[in-house]
Amino acid sequence: MSTAVEPITFELTKTPIPTSPVITRTQSTPVIKQSPMPTSTSSSQHVTLMAVGDIMLGRSIADLILNEGYQAPFAFTADTLSSADVTIGNLECPISNRGKAAQKNYLFRAPLAAAKSLSYAGFDILSLSNNHILDYGQEGLTDTITALESENIPVVGAGLDANQAYAPQFIEHNGLKLAFLSYVDVPTTDFDYLSWEAGDERPGIAWAHADRVQEGVQFAKEEADIVIVLLHNGYEFWQKVSDRQQEIAKLAIDSGASLVIGSHPHVLQRIEAYKDGLIAYSMGNFVFDNFLFPPNYSAILSVELSPEGVESYELIQVVVQLNGVPQIMPYTIKE
Repeated sequence: MSTAVEPITFELTKTPIPTSPVITRTQSTPVIKQSPMPTSTSSSQHVTLMAVGDIMLGRSIADLILNEGYQAPFAFTADTLSSADVTIGNLECPISNRGKAAQKNYLFRAPLAAAKSLSYAGFDILSLSNNHILDYGQEGLTDTITALESENIPVVGAGLDANQAYAPQFIEHNGLKLAFLSYVDVPTTDFDYLSWEAGDERPGIAWAHADRVQEGVQFAKEEADIVIVLLHNGYEFWQKVSDRQQEIAKLAIDSGASLVIGSHPHVLQRIEAYKDGLIAYSMGNFVFDNFLFPPNYSAILSVELSPEGVESYELIQVVVQLNGVPQIMPYTIKE
């Protein structure tokens, strides 16, 4: 078995899609099976985008940052993440030392030094639309935005009011203008996360109302070459994609998005070629402590973008150690 990391690249073809791609695992080597995808015209304007799942820098990860330095959470992955033109992820905790704890299970909070950790790892934009960013109230959210701004990392999917929370963020690279939007749509049976939605004068998150998603994507498409939508939805620890996940993700593609990247289930879910777009329903955990298989089995999604959309993608397989630190798996990936 090779010790080199050789991610498999999936080129787009004109062959119809018989089934959705499935990620499976054998007892020895992880295996990725991929269905063909539609083709697009090549272009000199290319951007390599890397995306990861949930990043939670609290609990034992916070201790690691404070005791071993801000580089520690990304010690084994920063070089890979930084090699992309644009790197994105979902920040699953506030960065703050203030705020009142919400009356809910599982409260996460990262130290102020965590912002430097994310900068070191090479993140260019972070989604805050999730069910933990307001664990310590509006103060925790505003501190997070301020801390990331100090490291020149813009955020999407949350803000000081509804206009900021629902607004797209734009990044231009190699002559290609990318627009990013992010929305949350998690179950509200145990806690009323919908109460965290941003208002006219209320800090909060962007909720995945169908009309908001459609209008947001259509507006962003008028301003950018490529629209990327990040969705925080689905059911925790379900490897099966829910009907609601499919509904919102496909609505985003139908409205003009080229790429949809999901998080929240804590496990990898399937990747699907839909019309002219690509949907990664859940990228699982990336930095998250106290999980064993399957939540500790993850990946980095690397996507080649052109003005026509998604040209190809790779999955770089990752294992998340018990202390929450991700490490690229020393296996060859085979078709």
